[in-house]
Amino acid sequence: MIHPDVELRFINEEIGYGVFATKFIPRGTITWTLCDFDLHLTFSAQEVKDLDADYQPIVEKYSYIDPHGKYVLCWDLARYMNHSCLPNNLPVSHFNEIATRDILPGQELTCDYGFLNYSTTMSCFCGEDDCRKEIKPYSSFEGNWKKISQEALAYFDKVEQPLEKFIKDKDLLLSIKDNQTMIKL
Repeated sequence: MIHPDVELRFINEEIGYGVFATKFIPRGTITWTLCDFDLHLTFSAQEVKDLDADYQPIVEKYSYIDPHGKYVLCWDLARYMNHSCLPNNLPVSHFNEIATRDILPGQELTCDYGFLNYSTTMSCFCGEDDCRKEIKPYSSFEGNWKKISQEALAYFDKVEQPLEKFIKDKDLLLSIKDNQTMIKL
């Protein structure tokens, strides 16, 4: 489930749509958490292959692969979050993303597709000064993403969490926050 203070906006023909903040979202806010509706839209690799050909591009474009190899098709606007090589959201567990810096009204929420467990490389069009030009799958947290996520999680219990009742692994988040558990993706 995606943060309630967002909306879908058309960006351009090349990118398509994106998710934008309608209100201030402070650093440390969980911006997405896996919810029960998402769990009902999971497919194994074989199930994806067995789908009618018209469904396969939808699953390929709008889903991510969880740690168990299941394709998860998000039911809400989360499926429209775009990649950035300098994202303002990063994962803190397999089932949660956190705002790594303040997100102002009108700013796009972005994530790093390298964490979505894809096995292919994609071209990147994010336009960041440090754009990698290619989005490659990560086998582990790369660069300083882990540190950035950990620092953002320090604010978890200091800011309002509109998705709190949907977070299934809150104890894990708190143990990561308190440095008792490492972020593992």
